[in-house]
Amino acid sequence: MTAAPDAGGIDALVGPDRVHRRVYTDPELFEREMERIFGRLWIFVGHDSQVPNPGDWVRTRIGREDAVMTRHEDGGVRVLLNRCAHRGMAVCMGRSGSARRLVCPYHGWAYATDGRLLGAPHPKGYDDEARGRPGMPPAARVAAHRGFVFASLAEAGPTLAEYLGEIADALDNMADRSPEGALRLDGGCLRQTFRGNWKLHMENAVDLIHPGFVHESSVAAARAHMAESGQDEAGADQAVLMFRANGLSPEKWDRVGIHAYPEGHVFMGGFYRGGAIDPDRRDGPFGRYRERMAEAYGEDGAARILGRETFNNLVYPNLSLNTRFQQVRVVHPVAVDRTDVHSYVFRLEGAPEEMFHAAVKFVSTANSPASPVLADDLAVFERLQDGLAGAGGAWIDLSRRAGRDEAFGARGRRDAGTSELALRAMLGAWRRYMAA
Repeated sequence: MTAAPDAGGIDALVGPDRVHRRVYTDPELFEREMERIFGRLWIFVGHDSQVPNPGDWVRTRIGREDAVMTRHEDGGVRVLLNRCAHRGMAVCMGRSGSARRLVCPYHGWAYATDGRLLGAPHPKGYDDEARGRPGMPPAARVAAHRGFVFASLAEAGPTLAEYLGEIADALDNMADRSPEGALRLDGGCLRQTFRGNWKLHMENAVDLIHPGFVHESSVAAARAHMAESGQDEAGADQAVLMFRANGLSPEKWDRVGIHAYPEGHVFMGGFYRGGAIDPDRRDGPFGRYRERMAEAYGEDGAARILGRETFNNLVYPNLSLNTRFQQVRVVHPVAVDRTDVHSYVFRLEGAPEEMFHAAVKFVSTANSPASPVLADDLAVFERLQDGLAGAGGAWIDLSRRAGRDEAFGARGRRDAGTSELALRAMLGAWRRYMAA
């Protein structure tokens, strides 16, 4: 294995329209990612609704660092590395809980929910230096935007607001879709692991060429089901319409559009239309929902909020939001060729209960172990990793529609949906962060 390159070498791995396969396969580059990307940037760690009361805690991760997000007695949210100051044991062993003190299961050292060491059994057995240890290490910086909590292991750097920039609109839009302006994470978590690099998942989320090929079988099955059953869009099941929607023509995918920012954040437009997935539905619970939104924000305000029609919104490096279906996916790198993905659903406070059930159906259709869409994607990621690890060509082509994008917003760029602009933007940000 050759040594990871210096800054100049990093620059040489990502060109204007291509990337070297080592970016996905080199373990030493992965270690540098853990230091310079997941160890420095603002990383999404959870939502404050997961810890509603003092003493509540939930396990999370910052890159490969085991961490715990807590609600302290002063009402503030803390993020601590899940490590005992005595022997390094993980203090919080479950996925979540609530306690006045966080107690290490190995030797009983106890910590407050802000990480302070409260005491240890038989304290006379320890010297003064041990009794003065600082406790569970806190993340260097913690900040939140509309309930979405981010942490950074770096003492210095841009503020969260500076780092998010215009992609904060996606977080705002997701919260504003609640008539009360508040979200509550609910319904548990879907967890998947795939044998591939973490960047493959992020890139795939905004690759609009792949759906018609990778998901061809579920597109065909959905079309056949509707033809055989005689169903139209009004009568078809939400899952069937979602599967069918992946079969758009390239011309329609182009109209969806891709948008990118220098920090690596990207998003795509919406593309679900008709029947149970129509964003303009006004029947039954959806009509009641729009009425509540108009009462809360006024007709113009509600139209503006609901009119921001996007699908995947990616906050670099590890968060993907679908604002209309109240879903987030969090990417956790484990190794250069292993990645965990966790999917969650939110309730829109003040919205009809049926809105939550539609969101649960979305995440089950798209991201559960039973989803043919997810099965297709995970199979592709693993085959990609196998191919990239082989002895074939060194360079990956990213040239589709290169040079055709245009300015968007204050600092963004945008292009047709089938452009590889989003991939180039994320890898360009990767190059800058890794070489910094």
